Amino acid sequence: MKHSDPLSTTAEKQRLLETRERNVPWRMWGPYLSERQWGTVREDYSKNGDAWNYFSHDQARSRAYHWGEDGLAGVSDDHQVLCFSVALWNGRDPILKERLFGVTNSEGNHGEDVKEYYYYLDSTPTHSYMKYLYKYPQAAYPYTDLVSTNTRRGRNEMEYELIDTGLFYGDRYFDVFVEYAKHTPTDLLIRITICNRGPEAAELQLLPTLWFRNTWSWKGGGSKPALGKAEGSGCSVISAVHTDELFRKSLEKYFLYCKGDAPLLFTENETNNERLFGTVNLSPYVKDGINDYVVSGRQDAVNPKQTGTKASAQYRLKVAGKGSTQVLLRLSTTPPETMGRPFDSAFEEIFAARLAEADEFYGSITPPSVSPDAGLVMRQALAGMLWSKQYFYFDVNLWLDEHDIDPMSVKGTMFRNREWFHMVNDDIISMPDKWEYPWYAAWDLAFHTIALSMVDPDFAKGQLELMTSAEYLHPSGQIPAYEWNFSDVNPPVHAWACLFLHQMEKLEKGETDIDFLKRSFNKLAMNFTWWVNRKDRFGRNVFEGGFLGLDNIGVFDRSAPLPTGGYLEQADGTAWMALFCQNMGELAADLASHDPAYEDMAVKFYEHFLWIAAAMNRMGGGEIGLWDEEDGFYYDLLRKPDGSATLLKVRSMVGLLPLCATTVIEKYQRDRFPRATEYIAHRLSQMPELRASIHATGPGHFGVAERGIVALVNQERLRRILTRMLDENEFLSPYGIRSLSRYHLEHPYVTEVRGERFQVQYLPAESDSGMFGGNSNWRGPIWMPVNGLIIRALLQYYLYYGDSFTIECPTGSGNMMNLFEVSKEISDRLTRLFLRDENGRRPVFGGAQKFQSDPHWRDNILFYEYFHGDNGAGLGASHQTGWTGLVARLIRMYGRMDPKVLLEQGKRIFEQREKPGF
Repeated sequence: MKHSDPLSTTAEKQRLLETRERNVPWRMWGPYLSERQWGTVREDYSKNGDAWNYFSHDQARSRAYHWGEDGLAGVSDDHQVLCFSVALWNGRDPILKERLFGVTNSEGNHGEDVKEYYYYLDSTPTHSYMKYLYKYPQAAYPYTDLVSTNTRRGRNEMEYELIDTGLFYGDRYFDVFVEYAKHTPTDLLIRITICNRGPEAAELQLLPTLWFRNTWSWKGGGSKPALGKAEGSGCSVISAVHTDELFRKSLEKYFLYCKGDAPLLFTENETNNERLFGTVNLSPYVKDGINDYVVSGRQDAVNPKQTGTKASAQYRLKVAGKGSTQVLLRLSTTPPETMGRPFDSAFEEIFAARLAEADEFYGSITPPSVSPDAGLVMRQALAGMLWSKQYFYFDVNLWLDEHDIDPMSVKGTMFRNREWFHMVNDDIISMPDKWEYPWYAAWDLAFHTIALSMVDPDFAKGQLELMTSAEYLHPSGQIPAYEWNFSDVNPPVHAWACLFLHQMEKLEKGETDIDFLKRSFNKLAMNFTWWVNRKDRFGRNVFEGGFLGLDNIGVFDRSAPLPTGGYLEQADGTAWMALFCQNMGELAADLASHDPAYEDMAVKFYEHFLWIAAAMNRMGGGEIGLWDEEDGFYYDLLRKPDGSATLLKVRSMVGLLPLCATTVIEKYQRDRFPRATEYIAHRLSQMPELRASIHATGPGHFGVAERGIVALVNQERLRRILTRMLDENEFLSPYGIRSLSRYHLEHPYVTEVRGERFQVQYLPAESDSGMFGGNSNWRGPIWMPVNGLIIRALLQYYLYYGDSFTIECPTGSGNMMNLFEVSKEISDRLTRLFLRDENGRRPVFGGAQKFQSDPHWRDNILFYEYFHGDNGAGLGASHQTGWTGLVARLIRMYGRMDPKVLLEQGKRIFEQREKPGF
């Protein structure tokens, strides 16, 4: 069959094209509010860098933010000048529910953790339609109980969750659905549906809130904007106008239309100094004024003149038991005199049209072979990716100046991020989790783009380009890690993501964005040079790198000095660099098809790969390499100060990652560059030790369709590694590949250094230590991103071997599979995390009965940070759709990929406009 553009002819695709080709601002409004601005590094002005305690949740309702805003089910413009979200009050809570609550890093027994139930149910890439669900208890929210109970619990105990408090027994809660539909880029329709799931009627105050980000209270701040009451036809109207010329260029005058005759409450988005610091307020109306008016009945807390910079419409609702009610709003640049009736029949018609267009859009990218349940999971995964966009503003030089830090001073003290003073971040960025990780993480972001490119390739490419732009990339070539320490070292996966997006664009649209490719390649070459200069200690092509994103996976803290002295040669760090070389070589080869000057760069990166492979595998000469022949596995190598070396025999993901440094070279790719091919062949003939250290390739060793292969792991080692990886008593879980072998449950790795005991034991759930904040664990659970890379590697090996290489899967089962079948088996196990089993249960929800059986809960999917290594229960951040959203790519890929066509076409499939069976 002829493969067509999966986005073609849909209304949403037309909006994406209008955005790209005519600069129509369909993306101007989106879910760009954070879900936690408090407790972030940006808002931290403490002396000791204690961001969590410097700006707490308790302060957030009263204290103006400097660098961003947060809210519940909210949206903002793409520079977060004007914000909208909902606030709720059940008549029993001590404060308005304006933002999500959770325990801080020191309060949680496994680090910070949100204690709310909310779901990203739907979104199109231009946010022409969005849907969000928040579950609001009718009883008083147990703020104190959640903090005190979680603080008392140890790291070996279960976390105390909101469901455990009993608040949802008897279904006495509200489901608050918030939907958005765009009529035009600057006309946003809002529908809030409140369902009382309980048996009795219950009261609720709903306060849709509009406010300006505070840009005027800080050093060098501009003029103050204004909200006010406007006259409308049959409804309450709030007008919003910015008086500062800088912001007026990007934001027109807006009007919030609120159906009905709802009272309007006005205050200022300014700090309540009196409450927090015991000093005089600059205005009698402050950020928590609406809270004090509603909850405490303070009539003087809101401005009777009905002006300010923060305003709410007050809806007092009584919802019948098992009943529902709706509130309609409209945020628009159309003034009342020309708006007409904002809530006539056209309002519902627009909503119906946008929802139908969202259905059409997702229908166009969902293969017919995908089951309805898998289609639901795929759509909610992508919705979560799109809802996780956030406006991120951080001028590091200004922030340092406000801390009285001169980054250029030789005498300056050590201070967080002082060497990153060049950075000015002012962008919409995909976040890992907008509550637990409301800051970008560079290596997470690379994985985000793999799923985001399914629905918005332009946004995905833009995310990768941000990280290598002058406002982000360090002049040395380092990519910033995350705001807690931009200098931390994450795996170099951006070249892989860039290559993937490039190949997918060719596959889907039959075209190459050569400018994107050139810009990305040139900046990534700088990053590669940084790695070689900074992380290859002795210039021997074996890399350290530090913790490399895998947190507590090692026996020692890999981001701290070793207790033994000396240093680690890291199997994963070296494997990441080998993959980096392969990706850069392939990007250079594709560029050389358009510009022959890049051919030499392809040779350079292939040659560098050979040196890395030789150092990692160390064939002969008496030196210890990272491969252990006895165990048939790769390990980290500890080199002590006296020159001795010891393999740290922990069977972990570290030893599987060398598999991932695998790339097939098609015959047509070699034929395009005969000079480069001849040079490499000559180089290998001159240095047989290099050839011996890699997978056999070249004449006499070509695979299916005369494919060559560039791989760290040869056939014999591949079989030995896979035998362990596919063993259900080691790495193979019912739900994917574990990060640590289950072998270490009964056989922990133990070593002593100067009387101190260090141990690595299989822990399938949360971490039992506070290492790296204690809120992640790489000693047993399943992590989606590295599973995705393993699947990619198996498909590369399949392109080379075809059906000639089979292996038992699972090990010992007698069931033989080729490597495509193995890759699909792993993918099926990963997707099984989220799908209903034969009993209607989703493994991701573990033993939470409410989540498993209640029709108002069971189909609202949560995409956790990682998953229990044995039972698949979701762990860590509950909304890390970020890289866990990769499951959407897996569902779609295996839903439309024909292994026979894949084997026949190989990478040529990216070169053709017709892709039969893919």
